Amino acid sequence: MSPDFPWLTTLIAWPVLGALLLWFAPKALRPRARVLALGIALVELVVVVLAISAFDTGTAGAVQLSETHQWIPAIGASYAVGVDGVGLALITMSVLLVPLVVLAAWREQGSDAASSDSLRKYLALVIVLEAFIVAVFAARDVFLFYVLFEAMLIPVYFMIGGFGGAGRRYAAVKFLLFSLAGGLIMLIGVIALYLQGPGGPDGFLTEKLTGVALDPTTEKWLFVAFFIAFAIKAPMFPVHTWLPDAAEQAPAGTSTLLVGVLDKVGTFGMLTLCLPLFPNASRWAAPTVIVLAVVSILYGALLAIGQKDLLRLIAYTSVSHFGFIVLGIFAFTSTSIAGSSFYMVNHGLSTGALFLLAGFLVARRGSQQIADFGGLAKVVPVLAGLFLVSGLSALSLPGLSTFVSEFMVIVGTFARHPAAAIVATLGVVLAAIYVLWTYQRIFSGPPRDEFSGMRDVSATERWAVAPLVAAMLVLGFVPAPALDLVRPPASVTLDVVGVQDVPSVALEGSDQ
Repeated sequence: MSPDFPWLTTLIAWPVLGALLLWFAPKALRPRARVLALGIALVELVVVVLAISAFDTGTAGAVQLSETHQWIPAIGASYAVGVDGVGLALITMSVLLVPLVVLAAWREQGSDAASSDSLRKYLALVIVLEAFIVAVFAARDVFLFYVLFEAMLIPVYFMIGGFGGAGRRYAAVKFLLFSLAGGLIMLIGVIALYLQGPGGPDGFLTEKLTGVALDPTTEKWLFVAFFIAFAIKAPMFPVHTWLPDAAEQAPAGTSTLLVGVLDKVGTFGMLTLCLPLFPNASRWAAPTVIVLAVVSILYGALLAIGQKDLLRLIAYTSVSHFGFIVLGIFAFTSTSIAGSSFYMVNHGLSTGALFLLAGFLVARRGSQQIADFGGLAKVVPVLAGLFLVSGLSALSLPGLSTFVSEFMVIVGTFARHPAAAIVATLGVVLAAIYVLWTYQRIFSGPPRDEFSGMRDVSATERWAVAPLVAAMLVLGFVPAPALDLVRPPASVTLDVVGVQDVPSVALEGSDQ
């Protein structure tokens, strides 16, 4: 496939058009909203496969599939998109999750017209969110990135506040206030960075702002402005408190996209903006960030163990996992950074599957409280098996994809910061506790009488989760294709930050 074709613009424009079609669908098409949304998402998946075929993995560290057009030249903003291996991997993971979320919502449509219309609007929000997701991972203009960073809040706010649980309004407002606060701080940094740069009609391009000489104090303040916004989005301790409320109240599909994809924008921003734009400040802040990352790992894991609500539990596991991702980014070794990049993909797969399966459980039981379950392995064995595999992936069992990325993060971090790596390893032990104990409470033991008529996963629900489980297994045993995408950008990042790599483990050229 030709790399000159506007693949990224196509990936952005197609779901926008699809969302408009869903939202303003003629009455004759509205009962077919689910089929229409699934078709739009599957076409997007085909386009991303074609884009991958046009991407040269041999130069995955370079930005490819690039397009640059003047947007608002008066303020220096451009429509500039392009991806390296990390961006392409995250876009692919995101595009894979959207049709699965549509499938998971397949049975949410009621028999009455009001329920049908509600689902149509929800699916339209899912599809337009997909466009924002692709665009933000592809943006190569700092102002464009900021606009998309904030625009993503709109569909998510309505997906939580309009379609969530009893406390949805509180959760949606809390999510919005935290995100807006971080975004406003980042906006100050964006404006200040532009004033420090070369200016001109394309002065916000990341390639022009990378390497700009900054006063040390100014650079530190700019780094802090960007980092706070990304830490809130990630989410990291202590600015994570919006996530458990949002995950608890949001529909399962919304939580899948929120935690599995949108939160990656935070760690992606740290990797692709904070480090290259502010290399000296990144090195200055690294010790503090590493401490916060380790605290996030242990804090999130400990709170997950104590949760009584299933969806809040999964949310707190993500706080812990994001701690590993941030740790690897700021450990400044090629192995740890590549591991963090791969971890972003693997976390989306495992946590996305867990949220979808949790949604299936809640729909059957009518409760999110773990104590209301028990003995379900004998009643719904397929659901139990899928939950177990997804949970084992979350605890990084060897043979599943998350193990490879977590291993790389810990080993790469140990090469430069052994104390942090050793303490972070405790998070692996705690992960085994919260995953296995949760499985035991929900699925082990004798089944209760009220569960006797509970149905196992339907064919549609299996299709919603099976691709994620298959991806965990394939990338667990053959991670090389994904690693070929994320390793070169890791080396480029180290060169830009000005840090010499530290040999860690002989992973180059292996399939592990």
